Amino acid sequence: MTLQVMVTLTWQATLAGMGSAPPHEPVGSLLRQWRQLRRLSQQALADRADVSTRHLSCVETGRARPTAAMIERLADHLEIPPQERNTLLLAGGFAPHYGHRPLDDAVLAPVLDGLRALLDAHAPYPALLIDDRWELVDANAPAYALMALLCDPDVLRPPVNVVRMSLQEQGFGRLVRNRGQLAAALLLRVQHRAERLGDPALLALAAEVAAYVGPRAPAPALPGALGPVLTIELAVGDRTLRLCTVEAQLQGATDATLARLHLETFLPADAATQVWLSEQAIVAAT
Repeated sequence: MTLQVMVTLTWQATLAGMGSAPPHEPVGSLLRQWRQLRRLSQQALADRADVSTRHLSCVETGRARPTAAMIERLADHLEIPPQERNTLLLAGGFAPHYGHRPLDDAVLAPVLDGLRALLDAHAPYPALLIDDRWELVDANAPAYALMALLCDPDVLRPPVNVVRMSLQEQGFGRLVRNRGQLAAALLLRVQHRAERLGDPALLALAAEVAAYVGPRAPAPALPGALGPVLTIELAVGDRTLRLCTVEAQLQGATDATLARLHLETFLPADAATQVWLSEQAIVAAT
């Protein structure tokens, strides 16, 4: 079985078991936790959602039962993802509003086909489809080829976590010349997403990444000393590849599966890397 098929099947099996678990806390308590996570006062959230502070306080303490529309209104202003909104609705005594379909569901097929077309169109440069926890869902041929070329096979056994693979010695870690700098940048991203989603698994991942962050280097004397973008510098043979990344996410996704997907694309940060990636694509095609 190829790496691509193994990754996709494993991620589907994991996703299938992630349905809306029955909430163990009342809806008001959950809404208060999300408000505190967003560092908003009751007054600030009430002003944004155009409700009275008194009513919001009653909702949070359980003295008032919010309607489904009120839960959705507060969730909008708290930027709560679809799957977590389902949990709030269930806690409030309402049916979930958002789908949570497996990746092979026919309803999702047109969107996933479009995402995979974007992956393929990015060739000869690597591109990944990952979930909120940086677990690999799919990738284009250049990305799979680069992983197979530079990583130990054990690292590529699903589930493949892209953050771990980037830093581990058996993955790209032994080849990344600026691993401390990359780890510091990844740590900020993981911490930010962990806070935004309230996900304990991401907090655990952040703790792992923090171990790779060495002593912080002094700030460069000149603003441009780091170059126009932060790059990943990979020592491959006698050359150094320099790559920068772009991340994109579906806007307006109302299915929890789609809302968790991210496109991570890699671009050459110099002409030599551009040539090397193009040459690798030619070799793979022959």
